Amino acid sequence: MSINYEGQVAIVTGAGAGLGRSHALGLAARGAKVVVNDLGRNGQNSAAALGVVDEIVAAGGEAIAHHANVANMAEVQDMVQQTMAKWGRIDILVNNAGILRDKSFGNMDISDFELVVQVHLMGAANCSKAVWDIMKDQEYGRIVMTSSSSGLYGNFGQANYGAAKMAVAGLMNTLCIEGHKYNIRVNCLAPTANTAMTENLIGDQRILDLMTPESVTAGLLALVCTDAPNRTILATGAGGYARTIVYETAGIYLSPEEQTPENVLANMDQISNPDNQTELTAGWMQTDKFVAKAAAALGVDLSKKD
Repeated sequence: MSINYEGQVAIVTGAGAGLGRSHALGLAARGAKVVVNDLGRNGQNSAAALGVVDEIVAAGGEAIAHHANVANMAEVQDMVQQTMAKWGRIDILVNNAGILRDKSFGNMDISDFELVVQVHLMGAANCSKAVWDIMKDQEYGRIVMTSSSSGLYGNFGQANYGAAKMAVAGLMNTLCIEGHKYNIRVNCLAPTANTAMTENLIGDQRILDLMTPESVTAGLLALVCTDAPNRTILATGAGGYARTIVYETAGIYLSPEEQTPENVLANMDQISNPDNQTELTAGWMQTDKFVAKAAAALGVDLSKKD
């Protein structure tokens, strides 16, 4: 099967350099018309965004630039309106724009926490909201959030970044449910690549040479194609591809008389036992599990209603 995006329109945020540039070029090379978003100044497109547009056009593709700050909903809406005026549809949204303000939590100014959350989380929410009704009316859409191992697993000095990157996974979890009947599929990319954000973190050039943005883009292109999965966190980097899944252990039941913090702590090994753990794909599934445990302990048949 050959993946292409002929006749489709894609918006890629933060596409002036690094992963975003690679994503924009990859989509255009396979036929998509691309909006190259990169933060400009004073209402002007950045030279970086215009440069990527030039690359796409020189290769025979179609692209326009837009300077929207993704944390500013009015600017995002302007970007979407210009896209619709130009091409009449939006099929793909890649929420890639991001910034770093790394510092240990104790030394971090709360304004830097807020700024990172605004760009990563609210930026993804703003852009997704701005295209949502368009995709619903089309009964087609592919949205990707950009998560990170720093959010999924934690990383020293990145409390702000990690919180935002875990939050976009939570945003995906609900949007993929709400968009399902409209053929809107929502996924997360958790990339590792040698970009301006990471170049000072890894010293061995042999490893850096493998950590190409293009290796990440291969995963991104899979997540936005017609046959894309839904509700998938795809980790990519240096030629590696894996899926992150949140599991919940089977857990235990404590009767009302046993429900003390001492008993919870005493049973932590059993609570944490991974045997029979399952992937929950909606919040109500956890409630159902705990209700079933309680019913079993009380001898209640939930299939029979009073």
